[in-house]
Amino acid sequence: MSRTKPRNAAVYGVDLGKNVFHVVGLDRSGQPIQKAKVRRDTLLQFFECAAPAVVGMEACAGSQWLARKIKAFGHTVRIIPAQFVKPYVKSNKSDLIDAAAIAEAVTRPTMRFVEIKTTEQVDLQALHRIRERLVTSRTRLICQMRAFCLEYGVAMRQGAGAFKLDLTGVIEDEENDLTPTMRRLLGELREELSVLEARIATVSREIEATAASNEVARRLASIPGIGPLGATAIVAAVGEGRQFRKARDLAAWVGLVPRQHSTGGKTTLLGINKRGNSYIRRLLIHGARSCLMHLDRSRDRLGAWLDRLRARMHPNKVVVALAAKMARIAWVILNRPGALYERRDPAFA
Repeated sequence: MSRTKPRNAAVYGVDLGKNVFHVVGLDRSGQPIQKAKVRRDTLLQFFECAAPAVVGMEACAGSQWLARKIKAFGHTVRIIPAQFVKPYVKSNKSDLIDAAAIAEAVTRPTMRFVEIKTTEQVDLQALHRIRERLVTSRTRLICQMRAFCLEYGVAMRQGAGAFKLDLTGVIEDEENDLTPTMRRLLGELREELSVLEARIATVSREIEATAASNEVARRLASIPGIGPLGATAIVAAVGEGRQFRKARDLAAWVGLVPRQHSTGGKTTLLGINKRGNSYIRRLLIHGARSCLMHLDRSRDRLGAWLDRLRARMHPNKVVVALAAKMARIAWVILNRPGALYERRDPAFA
């Protein structure tokens, strides 16, 4: 048992660390009544003995696990993005000052919090993170091989598919300027590329299987431009979507709304803010671009809307507008049990 006994605080701020955690407790008036330094093996004991209170912590690695554990003890746990805590840090910086800032920030009525994820969401998000890393590694490997070939005057077509088709012929072509050493190195890198692609395919199949078995993901996949990857990524990151009051809040969280710099009654809208989850934003943008090219506009009610936008906007702006609409439709589906995207349903107009 920890030597530091919890007092009857109304709010606790926890500054997370790897092995040592700092806790600051506030009473109902907001005055600090306890400052403690506990180790990882005694932190849970501390909150198990504490009376039910509001516990705040910054969003970082380990915060989701700790939030689930503390919540099981009857506390109300709130996770705050780190950038929203910084304004409450007073004077110099230390772990206790950070914990006090977290405790103060968590009491603000307009504060925005991160939803506590289930273990299923964390597992699904891990699959997406692994696949993203593998795809990035594949891109870097292809770029490196292409650069090696250019050093010998051998240029290949752009795109991963075209590159793989050309690579074998380039290695086997005895008339180009590649040296025996470079041919051997390119052969080894080609084998490494094959291993990467096999691993990517395995992870992709696991994600697709999850999408097929998850009822919410299946409903999200009914939206034009959203497939198994996008649907499961939204489920992993957003959950039930109840942390957003309205559909526009989800689109803003993804970063698909204009930045605003307004003063003196003059409204100035800039490009999209690119805040929030960049991975989901990228999937929505790619899905919207594919949808813009291939959607049957005569059968889907989005068709007439897209035609009107295309007549007065640059195609890139149309893609972003469609991605934002897809995010708003996703919020509707998340918040309406059993809802599907219907091509002629006016609720999705």
